Amino acid sequence: MPTTGTIAETTAFERVESRVRSYSRSFPRLFDKAIGATLYDTAGNAYIDFLSGCSSLNYGHNDPDLKRALVEYLSANGITHGLDMFTDAKQRFLTSFERIVLKPREMDHRLQFTGPTGANAVEAAIKLARKVTGRHSVVAFTNGFHGVTMGALAATGNSKHRAGAGTPLSGVTRAAFEGYFGPDIDTAEMLDRQLSDPSSGIDAPAAIIVETVQGEGGLNVASPQWLRKIEAIARQHGALFIIDDIQAGCGRTGGFFSFDGMGLSPDIVTMAKSLSGLGLPLALTLIKPEHDIWKPAEHNGTFRGNNHAFVTATAALEKFWNDDRFKNEVADKAAYLAKRLEAVAETHGLATKGRGMMMGIDAGSGKNAASVCQACFERGLIIETSGSHDEIVKVLAPLTISKEQFAAGLDTLETAFAMTMGAMRLAAE
Repeated sequence: MPTTGTIAETTAFERVESRVRSYSRSFPRLFDKAIGATLYDTAGNAYIDFLSGCSSLNYGHNDPDLKRALVEYLSANGITHGLDMFTDAKQRFLTSFERIVLKPREMDHRLQFTGPTGANAVEAAIKLARKVTGRHSVVAFTNGFHGVTMGALAATGNSKHRAGAGTPLSGVTRAAFEGYFGPDIDTAEMLDRQLSDPSSGIDAPAAIIVETVQGEGGLNVASPQWLRKIEAIARQHGALFIIDDIQAGCGRTGGFFSFDGMGLSPDIVTMAKSLSGLGLPLALTLIKPEHDIWKPAEHNGTFRGNNHAFVTATAALEKFWNDDRFKNEVADKAAYLAKRLEAVAETHGLATKGRGMMMGIDAGSGKNAASVCQACFERGLIIETSGSHDEIVKVLAPLTISKEQFAAGLDTLETAFAMTMGAMRLAAE
């Protein structure tokens, strides 16, 4: 069982850092090294990482080929920061993205580099949709999470995050995600009816924004059929169709995009997290050419030209997405994950949620889920929760994790559930 680092090493965080920090409260260790799917603290303890920077490290920590590309670029005095000027690093990324991602999918989207985080990409998407349509309102869904800057936060459902705004959040109409009222209620039909009724009180929207799998919202999965209905509704009512692929993309749910093979053609796609491949800040808004009506510098940001991230993102595309081998390996691991989680859930009368390598178990309550995660951490596994009440224990292991390490982590998770649910049963007797 891992031991803690010394208190002297951690007091600076209590003394100087803002109390807004969150993950460090769940994992109070001083980490100093990481490789693959393993984090190490300063005491030399190893932890299997089932958090992966909240899906920012789909290719693991310090992938050797991505790291080598960056080190070579740095050693050659490559451009670090270029605003939105032309650089060779950006050119290589653009041409690789076009060849590997866009052309095989018959997409001709333009790439807008918006700034370092996913929220920046969402802000740009919403702002552009309003500019294109001349409308103000945006339809977002229950349990959706799109970021915590003001525009993105308005589209986010989580009350805890919304309360941090300190001001009313406007410009968004909330619709019910698929399954929100149970399997017998077609929420897409409900939305269409509301938008079609001139007396529903809902203004014609500039856009409809949706996640195919709601990561922070509790691993709620939208079916391809429902998503196609939502896209059709957007088209019918003159709104842009936006897919937020920030957490579910870059292979997390199967293909490079979470909507691959679904027959969807989003007007705008937002990406970030694992886009850079090595955990470097990089966000992207993909825009259909007819909607790319920005005037020069009309939407900008100082760090929209992270050339180090362009280098590692290109290396990730070339290594993992040039053919189907990586995709097939991820599919195999996803099938194994589903089998293992379903067995644990069945043992304790619980249910699994999610898709691909973005799955978890509904522990029944936030208290139960927190106990499971704490038991995991005490045994060297880092894992977190999601959902309206933090009731989902969510597995976000690196997609590159070895089968042996994946099995070891899931063994720990199985033990933690047995301990937590067993203690619950004893308390109830």
